[in-house]
Amino acid sequence: MFGTIFLLLNGLLLLVLLYSSRTRNFILPLNCCVLWVLPVLDRQKNEPPLDKGFLPWLGHALEFGKDAAKFLTRMKEKHGDIFTVCVAGHYVTVLLDPNSYDSVLYDTKSLDFTRYKNQIIKRVFMGVVNLHSDAVFIWHSRRHFHGLNLSKLSSSMKTHLQTLLMDDQKGCSPSEWKQDGLFSLCYSLLFRAGYLTLFERGDDATAVYTEFRKFDGLLSKMARCTLKRGKHESRKANSSRERLWELLSTTWLRRGSEVGCWQQSYQCYLQEEGVDAEMQKRALLLQLWATQGNAGPAAFWLLGFLLTHPEAMKAVKAEIRGLAPQDSSLQQPPLNKLETHSTPVFDSVLSETLRLTAAVIITREVVQDKTLHMANGQNYHLRRGDRVCLFPFLSPQMDPQIHQEPQKFKFDRFLNDDMTEKNTFYKDGKRVKYHSMPWGAGTNVCVGKEFAIRGIKQFVFLVLTHLDLEICDPQAKVPPVNPSRYGFGMLQPDGDLQVRYRLKRTWH
Repeated sequence: MFGTIFLLLNGLLLLVLLYSSRTRNFILPLNCCVLWVLPVLDRQKNEPPLDKGFLPWLGHALEFGKDAAKFLTRMKEKHGDIFTVCVAGHYVTVLLDPNSYDSVLYDTKSLDFTRYKNQIIKRVFMGVVNLHSDAVFIWHSRRHFHGLNLSKLSSSMKTHLQTLLMDDQKGCSPSEWKQDGLFSLCYSLLFRAGYLTLFERGDDATAVYTEFRKFDGLLSKMARCTLKRGKHESRKANSSRERLWELLSTTWLRRGSEVGCWQQSYQCYLQEEGVDAEMQKRALLLQLWATQGNAGPAAFWLLGFLLTHPEAMKAVKAEIRGLAPQDSSLQQPPLNKLETHSTPVFDSVLSETLRLTAAVIITREVVQDKTLHMANGQNYHLRRGDRVCLFPFLSPQMDPQIHQEPQKFKFDRFLNDDMTEKNTFYKDGKRVKYHSMPWGAGTNVCVGKEFAIRGIKQFVFLVLTHLDLEICDPQAKVPPVNPSRYGFGMLQPDGDLQVRYRLKRTWH
């Protein structure tokens, strides 16, 4: 969970930088106007190529903020794997060579993230600083997302998914089709099941989900400070945030939770850290976002790719058929077999889905001058006060030198001929250490990775074995991504994919 928060906040950091209203000493009055200028930057030896853009002070901020992937692709084609761009009064060095990422990921002396993490948290979540940066919290998170505790959480998640699926089908005849957007279907079921698993309150799960979708829909604008007053976006964001605080604090005060559960353990952690009641509910919203904001979108993309790629769907169903009994009754589901049996095809589909749709941005501030050692032997000087960022979505995940035809969904991309996991990829004849980074890397890899993977697999397996699911329009394709979501973890679609579904009569 700590790693999840860390990765997501990295992305938000870039948005804060792009739209920061701070100008420091770069303002000069001129005839009652304000002219934004940057100080003259004397280039030093061995610094990355600099691209200031045409707009004083703003530089490339607008283009970067509109579509980070498109902009950075253009810069990479122009400058190569490392370059520096001017972004809203800041110089940001972008590194896109995955074999050189360790020079950034493991440097805690010259590079820092703390102050910007706190700035982001304050802007989006109205506080909750200094709660998730020490070894105590990391230990707390790992304790609940590994070993026996992980098994308990996964079992609870499985139960809630089954219950919610059946509840949503109440009143429907076996032959009756229901229609919905696939994104809404996946997000709703996985969010509510995850909320019930971690927060252990059943009577308000739907209300929390409804408010969270409003909050999440405006989150990027909150980070950029671009909420439109005329459309009451600011009021709507504040209202959703306050409503979520209220709902979560009600959950927080609930008694009778199982001793040792995540909710109770996290409450004890906050109390031991001296966090007051007001900050506790704000911390809960941060946790809600970090734990429940990505599984639903990931499941949407995975099912969307399967529904629009019949060969992939056929392969996954064949693999699942080997695990599932002929009786598809929900009373004795075979979901536990996902944890005890190998599912290489399914795992490859999940890895390919995450490669195409996980888009974290990892950012650090240079707190002292640093020499960045590249894998090709070149060295670059990074200045104190600048920023450095990695964008794994662009490289390695969408790098054509690592993945052939990277824009295409290939369900067997991560499979060897002998049906084992393929984890060896090359660039320029050299093996790359990182061929995909949806969970981060280094010391900040997502702590809740295994829990998230299990939840997504349980959900997709449940859907494919117990529902007849098909696209309403056989010619439909998965919608494009919403470019404003780059940096927020899992991308979200710009639109939805309409599907219809009903309970299966038998598994065949």
